Amino acid sequence: MIKSFLILINFSILLFSSEQIVLVVANDFNTSHAKLAFYDGHTLLLKAEVNIGTKGLAWGIGEKKFDHKQNEPLKYEGDQKAPAGIFALQNIFGYGYSSASNLPYLHTSKELICVDDSNDRFYNRIIQAHGSEKSFENMRRKDYQYKYGVTVAHNNEGVKQRGSCIFLHIQREEGAGTAGCTSMKEKDLKKLISLLDKKKHPILIQIPKSRAKEIKKLYPVLQNSELLRQN
Repeated sequence: MIKSFLILINFSILLFSSEQIVLVVANDFNTSHAKLAFYDGHTLLLKAEVNIGTKGLAWGIGEKKFDHKQNEPLKYEGDQKAPAGIFALQNIFGYGYSSASNLPYLHTSKELICVDDSNDRFYNRIIQAHGSEKSFENMRRKDYQYKYGVTVAHNNEGVKQRGSCIFLHIQREEGAGTAGCTSMKEKDLKKLISLLDKKKHPILIQIPKSRAKEIKKLYPVLQNSELLRQN
């Protein structure tokens, strides 16, 4: 009993240690559009319209396991759904050789790929291409959607078929759903990147509005968030 209690305490410390929250709320699991609000403590610093998966949301693997109802989907590879849940924001990536960001920065060369073959030992990892990968995504895209972006820590352990290569990135066009990432206007992404700070343990909370009450209990700092108000 004591051991279980200590595990819960340690988990709570991890869960609530974030001072920066990127909150993304969709009306339901089936929409490809959502709204974003970025909080640094109690301060709202950015509001934006964003695009999520073409087929909506599905529960992913992140910092906390949510109980899901039987009719709520789980995130799987290739389902064109963005992961719902709570996820750490790991690093910034981009085409430039350096960045003024306060998160770790990864320069995306032409050889850099993200592996989406769940049978590969590097599944859901960004690596230098070896030439033997069967399925992957180029991190230096010609359409500039990855000119800069943020890596979302979804499925960090690389559980087979549970989804890979999840990012915050530049939208293809206004209103265009994604293959599973969260996209937005370039100006909004640039501002978000400039505000993220590794010392403040930034996280992404991405949910359907039906889970608003649960999130407000977990994160009292969001009690007055406009996105979490339920009629």
